[in-house]
Amino acid sequence: MARYFFDVHDGRTFFRDPEGHECADAHQIRHEAMHALPEIARQEIPKLAADTQAFTVFVRNEQGQTVYTATLTFAGLWMDKPIPTD
Repeated sequence: MARYFFDVHDGRTFFRDPEGHECADAHQIRHEAMHALPEIARQEIPKLAADTQAFTVFVRNEQGQTVYTATLTFAGLWMDKPIPTD
């Protein structure tokens, strides 16, 4: 199995994966990226509390070449005035 690195960009900061994961094939690379993005978004969206946010995973092989990328976007839109909070 080859090692792949799952780097993340959250629209502000680029986080480089220093360890990587061993993946058997392209299907597993895609699977890992698909599972990582919702977890990252679940933690990070409430921190910024912005109505537009995007999280991108860049998957690099051992040679440093990007072999796969995936993006998850959050977009919130008020249909009227925001409801005041206390």
